[in-house]
Amino acid sequence: MHQSSDTDLLRYPIGVFTPRTSLSAHDVQQLVDDLDALPNDVRASVARLPDEQLDTPYRRGGWTVRQVVHHLPDSHMNGYVRFKLALTEQEPVIKPYNEAAWAELPDGRSNDIESSLLLLAAVHRKWTSLLRSMTREHFARTYSHPESGVSTLERSLQLYVWHGRHHLAHVQGAPFNASRFTSPA
Repeated sequence: MHQSSDTDLLRYPIGVFTPRTSLSAHDVQQLVDDLDALPNDVRASVARLPDEQLDTPYRRGGWTVRQVVHHLPDSHMNGYVRFKLALTEQEPVIKPYNEAAWAELPDGRSNDIESSLLLLAAVHRKWTSLLRSMTREHFARTYSHPESGVSTLERSLQLYVWHGRHHLAHVQGAPFNASRFTSPA
């Protein structure tokens, strides 16, 4: 059995993504509710963080809290578009993007986080509205990712909820964990 190291716990504070099969309608509704709550949870978690903490990585070699906050709407905009493509095309091939490179762009490294908090809230408002209108048949629709293969929208919903909570845990833990992997000045 693999034992988790401190690095594993910092990298995957809520564990690695493990999708469930055969979700009930209640399970799907709970996932949509979780996705709907994420923007407020992220906003509350960064509300009083000074720039010094926003510019602190959540783990050695990891992104700063600021980069994580900017990454969430970047990723979730892509997720929303993937859902729209899968609902309107027959198993579309979606375009991956280089998340790490996006996080290193100036808007991810140094911009004020307010624009990303607003964008995350707007994307989630539109996305959860779409999700609440979807039927079981809609959630069975698929898209193809060139690197990870075919995914149903039910699986993708689980992935994006996990993704949001995964990075929320990074944001919430970073100010407290920073001293574990930064060297004294």
